[in-house]
Amino acid sequence: MEPSVRREQIMSILKKATAPVSATALAKSFQVSRQIIVGDIALIRATGINITATPKGYVLHGGVFAEDRYTGKLASGHTAEETRKELYAIVDNGGEVIDVIVEHPIYGELSGQLNIASRHDADQFLEKIKHTQANLLSELTQGVHLHTVACKDKQTFDRIFQSLSKLGLLYHDK
Repeated sequence: MEPSVRREQIMSILKKATAPVSATALAKSFQVSRQIIVGDIALIRATGINITATPKGYVLHGGVFAEDRYTGKLASGHTAEETRKELYAIVDNGGEVIDVIVEHPIYGELSGQLNIASRHDADQFLEKIKHTQANLLSELTQGVHLHTVACKDKQTFDRIFQSLSKLGLLYHDK
């Protein structure tokens, strides 16, 4: 198969995807290496198409997966030890934590892709943090951070906001 045809088919798959699509899954479907797919995605991005690489795979902004959901930002402020409680509150109320964003004094805005949609995802993320002895991005800013949260509608987002507020996990400038 010609590389240009493969890239068109990758775009078609991402447009129709209802969940992130991994490079490994794409590689298997096209019978090429994962590295070939990573290169294809880089070439597609170079044309100006917005594809995000997440821990679970690629997401095309403007595809089915991205368009069917309401997204909003939450300003959180809590300790690292309260992270599990925050993530559980979001996913238990129907949300997916897309990313974490902090404001760094030198680098400006730093973000990390999370794509946490269940307690299982949250547990895996926190276990990876523990196992690798990595710090949470929010530890750079004394617990202050933003999350982009995706959910089915504004009412679900409001329910998530209220739950986090009751738990005292939202940032409130005092």
